[in-house]
Amino acid sequence: MKTVKSIAELRSVLKSFRDKGLTIGFVPTMGNLHQGHLSLVDAAKQHADIVIASIFINPMQFGVNEDIDNYPRTLEQDKAKLIAAGVEVLFTPTPEIIYPKGLDKQTFVEVPGLSGSYCGESRKGHFRGVTTIVCKLFNLVQPDIACFGLKDYQQVQMIQTMVEDLSMPIKIVPVATKREATGLAMSSRNSYLNDTEKQQATNLYQILQWVRLRLSESRDFEHIEMIARSKIDATGMRTDYIDICNAQTLEPASPEDTSLVVLAAAHCGKARLIDNIQID
Repeated sequence: MKTVKSIAELRSVLKSFRDKGLTIGFVPTMGNLHQGHLSLVDAAKQHADIVIASIFINPMQFGVNEDIDNYPRTLEQDKAKLIAAGVEVLFTPTPEIIYPKGLDKQTFVEVPGLSGSYCGESRKGHFRGVTTIVCKLFNLVQPDIACFGLKDYQQVQMIQTMVEDLSMPIKIVPVATKREATGLAMSSRNSYLNDTEKQQATNLYQILQWVRLRLSESRDFEHIEMIARSKIDATGMRTDYIDICNAQTLEPASPEDTSLVVLAAAHCGKARLIDNIQID
């Protein structure tokens, strides 16, 4: 695996692949890699000849009082995992390379509507940072396909919308959430949890499964959401939101909708956990 930091070196390496007619798959990450990230690499290998990964802890998507300084940095371990997974190129830029003018003068990309709800409401400016960095990385790598995990369901919907609206010739490949044996969705922020909190956190997915069961019996969405919030709070976690949505638009679900997603976020110790469950 070749590790590159500069934009010029990245473009030179990528040109050598394109000159051979090879297709490029892309997996953007913020590092501290786990099996969920590696499942994205596996998916990219199924859709492209060459896999490029990036590790960049993006300051634009962290809000005031969020955890960028404490975000886990495990570059050497990450490199070993990516080599074992068969990644050909790793791009590890610095903030100075990505945002040479500084964040205050950086052009940004924002998806209207979707970016202001759920996680967008709880973390003001977060999704502007996500779509801006993904757009910039797409321009730098120019991949044929890019893989994103469905644990961040809202993020995947926004990136798909951005790609469509800006006519980017990139296929977005959503990849199923990878879970611990307990059902807890794998996340870099799980490392913030102590053993007691990690056990507590498993309740979030169990409650989502309870919502799935209730939806097979009832269409009283508001009542189900209310009980689900109380169930989350009763575990000792603190509910951010749990909402039953149309799976395509992420608007609040109507009784006529047949494709649903239940989006949830909760605070557990120092971690803010997100998860979802899709229901047809």
